Amino acid sequence: MNLGKSVLLIACLCAGTPAQAADRIQPFTSDGCSLFPDGTLRENRLWLSCCVEHDKRYWMGGTWQERLQADRDLRSCVARMGRPEIADIMLGGVRVGGSPFWPTPFRWGYGWGYWRGYKPLSEPERRQIEQRLESSPVITP
Repeated sequence: MNLGKSVLLIACLCAGTPAQAADRIQPFTSDGCSLFPDGTLRENRLWLSCCVEHDKRYWMGGTWQERLQADRDLRSCVARMGRPEIADIMLGGVRVGGSPFWPTPFRWGYGWGYWRGYKPLSEPERRQIEQRLESSPVITP
């Protein structure tokens, strides 16, 4: 077996199976505007609330269309803060960097295991999400 196949096999075994990864959502956390400022130099948390709301939607995940809408809503929220040029930059960043297939802590569906991808939320999953949001404080920077 060559080195590339060995590394792939080990990575798959360490990641677990899709069924293991997607059965329970982790508590909600937010890092604010992931890898981006939370505001301007004068107003250093100007659009932070937009990012936390966006993080909630990314944490819970869902379909491709729901992700697109979450990203558009982030853009609209930041633009309402008086920064349409920043909003456009952020939209580009989340469209590229927020894929559920990137191994990042801010990917689409990051509350679930890595292998979830784009998948509609079931009613039991929605109940889990509601319970987590009711019982977990929002952690921000």
